[in-house]
Amino acid sequence: MGIVQTEITLKNTYDVGKALEGLIKPEDVRTAPVTAVVDTGAMYVVITEELYQKLGLTKERETTAHIANGQHVNCIVTRPVDVHWKDRSTSVQAMVIPGAKKVLLGALALEAMDLIINPKKQELVGAHGDHMEFYAL
Repeated sequence: MGIVQTEITLKNTYDVGKALEGLIKPEDVRTAPVTAVVDTGAMYVVITEELYQKLGLTKERETTAHIANGQHVNCIVTRPVDVHWKDRSTSVQAMVIPGAKKVLLGALALEAMDLIINPKKQELVGAHGDHMEFYAL
């Protein structure tokens, strides 16, 4: 299977809350449309240091991450960021990996938005169709 990329929009979750409360204008929510590599082997959304600054995200903690090339690197885990894909969205923590050049869309966000990779079409799709359904048991 090749590399699957998709367009997502990242938003500062706290800005979204402030806009909903009328404390800032909706157009003042810090937002970034990006192309992300869909990485089912990554747990988190991974963002660049530039996106971290642009979105005005805050640090939850620092940790060590094991990355794909086998290295362990010190990184920042952010407070939540909103991830939007088509008509779906979720709020998840992101990891800021020093020197990262690409955004990765990891398993936590994929699962929360009920998304999978269609290996035949090499694209991201809804696991249960085009529209996400919610069930309360």
